[in-house]
Amino acid sequence: MNGWLIVNSFVDSSKFKELYTLLLEAAGKQNIRLELRKGYELTNIVGHRCPEKDLPDFALFWDKDIMLAKELEEMGVRLFNSSRAISACDNKAETYLQLSKASIRIPKTITAPKTFEGLGYTDFSFLKIAIQKLGLPIVIKECFGSFGQQVYLAKNEAEAKAVIQKIGHKDFVFQEFISSSYGKDVRINVVGRQVIASMLRYNDNDFRSNISNGGSMRCYIASEEQKALAIASVEALKLDFAGVDIMFGPNEEPIVCEVNSNPHFKSTLDCTGVNLADDIIKHIVKELK
Repeated sequence: MNGWLIVNSFVDSSKFKELYTLLLEAAGKQNIRLELRKGYELTNIVGHRCPEKDLPDFALFWDKDIMLAKELEEMGVRLFNSSRAISACDNKAETYLQLSKASIRIPKTITAPKTFEGLGYTDFSFLKIAIQKLGLPIVIKECFGSFGQQVYLAKNEAEAKAVIQKIGHKDFVFQEFISSSYGKDVRINVVGRQVIASMLRYNDNDFRSNISNGGSMRCYIASEEQKALAIASVEALKLDFAGVDIMFGPNEEPIVCEVNSNPHFKSTLDCTGVNLADDIIKHIVKELK
């Protein structure tokens, strides 16, 4: 069996290279020839199909280039995860819409109105409405972002307005602040509708728990309710695998914070000793039999 590990053309950090190595090694254990390919190497003329003999049996799509993913699917390549699933996870507004549609618990969320580059917001009445409905402090999340870098907590209207002006014309959402989960959540890794590993992430100095933001981690045994919520989220978004972040709501009620289609599972490996790459490759083999 031959496959492509498709990665972003321009992301070149060591922490991503570590992931790629883990996935390539896991494929080797299963006698799969997995070839690392950068996105630009797969440039295709739309309307002119690549000969089938040049295509792989599957592609492990570790990028967020949705158009490239769709082009490959149009040529008949089976992607893990699919373009539809990656797109739904990459855009937080779409993520919450799909989760809500499936009756999955999420923070109360309001999508900000659309504006355009060079125009910005000339009327902030929508901010007052969001604060009225969600309260203060209020969480503001850019729709596209990773590692918690585009997530903000505004304590008052002035701070919220400053964040919005900083964001500019980019899409974002407002969310209620879940104070009971300040600086902590549970990362649950799911592959093929099975919970593989989980860990507690915590940060005493920031409302975000991301390890890349200075957070810490420790092994954690997820509750059956947390596991069920993580699996339901994966099913709702039609993912083959994902990292699901679960917050602690009032009375420990689990609430989905985010769903990651391309989870950075090296931290999970360091924390739990579980190598998610092995499970991902085994899932692909099972699906293609």
